[in-house]
Amino acid sequence: MADAGSFYTKASEYGKRAREFDDQQKFQEAFDQYKTAIQYFMMGFKYDKNTIRTQQMRSFANGYMDRAETLSKLLKGQAAPAPVQAEAQPSGTGNKKSSKEAKEKAELDSAIEGAIVKTKPDVKWDDVAGLEKAKAALKEAVIFPQQFAHLFQGKRTPWKGILLYGPPGTGKSYIAAAVANTCDSTFFSVSASDLMSKWQGQSEKLVRTLFEMARQEERAIIFIDEFDSLASARSDNDSESSKRVKTEFLVQMQGVGKNGGQVLVLAATNLPDSLDSAIRRRFEKRIFIPLPDEPARRQMFKVHLGDTPNTLTDDDFTQLALHSEGYSGSDISIVVRDALFQPIRQLQTTTHFKPTQTAEGTKWLACAPSDEGAVERDIMSFEGSEVNVPPVSAENFFRALDRVKPSVSKEDAEALANWQYGDGE
Repeated sequence: MADAGSFYTKASEYGKRAREFDDQQKFQEAFDQYKTAIQYFMMGFKYDKNTIRTQQMRSFANGYMDRAETLSKLLKGQAAPAPVQAEAQPSGTGNKKSSKEAKEKAELDSAIEGAIVKTKPDVKWDDVAGLEKAKAALKEAVIFPQQFAHLFQGKRTPWKGILLYGPPGTGKSYIAAAVANTCDSTFFSVSASDLMSKWQGQSEKLVRTLFEMARQEERAIIFIDEFDSLASARSDNDSESSKRVKTEFLVQMQGVGKNGGQVLVLAATNLPDSLDSAIRRRFEKRIFIPLPDEPARRQMFKVHLGDTPNTLTDDDFTQLALHSEGYSGSDISIVVRDALFQPIRQLQTTTHFKPTQTAEGTKWLACAPSDEGAVERDIMSFEGSEVNVPPVSAENFFRALDRVKPSVSKEDAEALANWQYGDGE
């Protein structure tokens, strides 16, 4: 299966080359590289199921599109050359250092700006199946202090750091998107990979810039996904760069709520016990995001099936929920996709079809050789629109459950549930 991340990496590589050509005023080469970068972004969007990351990447892609359009006009003689980013020009040798610093800050700001979700994610609380206790804990910790600020004064202060922990695929990023949709705040959504730069010294600067930009807002939420890869326990094997990043994060977390606007740091991890203890203490509120319970699994099967033609009854959905204990939300989405593909697989091995009249005209249905009107034909002999796909059945779903196993072991799920540092379970 194609990986969206690999397409984004390719897009970044072509984007970097495009900016280099742009700086050299090799506009045709820059235009070609921007076009290729945009194509890789589009392929990434096609396969990416992470709503928040897709919105981040669209910010980068939109920037490339704008610049490519400018270059297209320039190459056609419709516009004058313009720099990639406006910046102060040195008026003398004494200003070279400040100009370099300004350029560096602009680049760091640009790197972080690509992670800002400028439009609220289209995820509401009701879209999050189950997790009622976790949602209640988040509303108390995030929503109430914003809507009823007068209640949080004196010693009753809002939480400044909240850690979402639990098995992978349980909807930690999804519930963070619901928080962003509800809050009247600027939402900075980044993953650890966004903050880890291959250039020496850049990672801690990116962390610092992220917090500086958040403090400039009246209200801001910083959401960091895959937090354990950024803030794992310190050891002698850590690189100097990794140590500096953790130290910088501690410094910035210490200053949250003291300098500038209201900033909340929301982090998600599958490995809470691997976090550095000093960093973990900065997250005063820890909320467990468990595997979905039976009612939540039932709802997830319905949501993922959507309006696809099917023959499932309410009792079938109940049985699916009973037989999928231990499955994460991500696992259930894979089960449903496998079930949806099964009627297509059946068509590939069908040897006989019969015509039937529908509102769209004559369609061919898969049938047994003994059926009246059966014609021996291969699926490849039809035009795509001539074949009627059989509706998805409960049998397809139970066969998919046999094929797709839970991605989280029972032992790992129990260990996370027993991690005695959070609430919301």
